[in-house]
Amino acid sequence: VQLQASGGGLVQPGGSLRLSCVASGSGFSINAMGWYRQGPGKQRERVADTTSSGSTNYADSVKGRFTISRDNAKNTVYLQMNSLKPEDTAVYYCTAEVRRGAEVAAFWGQGTQVTVSS
Repeated sequence: VQLQASGGGLVQPGGSLRLSCVASGSGFSINAMGWYRQGPGKQRERVADTTSSGSTNYADSVKGRFTISRDNAKNTVYLQMNSLKPEDTAVYYCTAEVRRGAEVAAFWGQGTQVTVSS
């Protein structure tokens, strides 16, 4: 299973970006999907996640500004980021909890850079 993230870039404070992450491969199903980020000199932190039933969780720092969603048919998770702040600058990683038969494992995407700067 491979995860491919896209949609990062440079945006001014107050702007918006939409990240996408597609899971590809065969013979698997996906439980939870989510996004983490790692800013300069910081530890990786959870941003948001969503289960296969559609329930969502957000870090306090992004509540009300970011929205996570997923398209189960496309094995894709999205992160709509609005009202971006300089402190949102980070490499954003998508992750998926994948089930193959009786095995469950976490997979990570390669990361996409988000820079919020004027």
